[in-house]
Amino acid sequence: MKYSYFPGCSLKGTGRAYEESIIPVMKALGAELEELDDWNCCGATAYMAVDEVKACVMASRNLAIAEKAGNPEVLAPCSACYLVLNKTKHYLHDSPPVAHVVNQALKTANLTYSGNTPVRHPLDIIVNDIGLEAIKKKVKTPLKGLKVAPYYGCQMVRPYATFDDQYNPTSMDRLFQALGAEVVRFPLKTRCCGGSLTGTLPEPGLLCTYIILKEALKRGADVVATVCPLCQFNLDAYHDQIAAKWEPARIPTVYFTQLMGLAFGMDPVQLGLQRGFVAMKPVGQAAA
Repeated sequence: MKYSYFPGCSLKGTGRAYEESIIPVMKALGAELEELDDWNCCGATAYMAVDEVKACVMASRNLAIAEKAGNPEVLAPCSACYLVLNKTKHYLHDSPPVAHVVNQALKTANLTYSGNTPVRHPLDIIVNDIGLEAIKKKVKTPLKGLKVAPYYGCQMVRPYATFDDQYNPTSMDRLFQALGAEVVRFPLKTRCCGGSLTGTLPEPGLLCTYIILKEALKRGADVVATVCPLCQFNLDAYHDQIAAKWEPARIPTVYFTQLMGLAFGMDPVQLGLQRGFVAMKPVGQAAA
């Protein structure tokens, strides 16, 4: 299996641990990731709010590069990238005027895009293409005793619920059970973490983060696992501010691929687990 890998800006910066864990995990599962040559920022959700057409041009360039490379599918780990690339595909299909502008812009870079390249999230590929039975066979160190709160965030499942339920997704839940972990019931699994509000309207953004962390602790979780670099940053980086305003709500937040790597027997440092602000206890000590 070969995929065009679109890391996006976050996985080369604040979400570096996501890339450090997803590459070895996918390799262990027999999936080859070929990073897109000369990729550019997808524009995230902010650019879409400023100028949708120009945002589509930016995102379409990446899709056109992937199509030119000949790889059948694009793998986008970042939830914002996954959303924007899929939204761009829908816009080009549903709006001929937008498609015309985009195609004219791509021509200036000697690129074309047919609009048919699938954009996939790695969680979808892992659970639905590779399969949980194959995952179980790779487990060397079961996550026994680790209580995990699966946090999907809002962008991976809305508005395009391409592989899971919009309000009660279960892909990560089933994956962690296959890894030997205990999945806690987490009703806030798709509630917004505050997104970029923490940088523009800090108080409401911080409140969103606090509510999620507090609920995870209330449910008895040892760790929150997410699929999104912005969610991971928000839930991991603002503990001092939360404690100063409300009360401590310290719990580690990691990427789902980091937990997979641990279950596969990989080195925690190789998986970037040392990068978190709140350290995760070694597997087997979670409940200590």
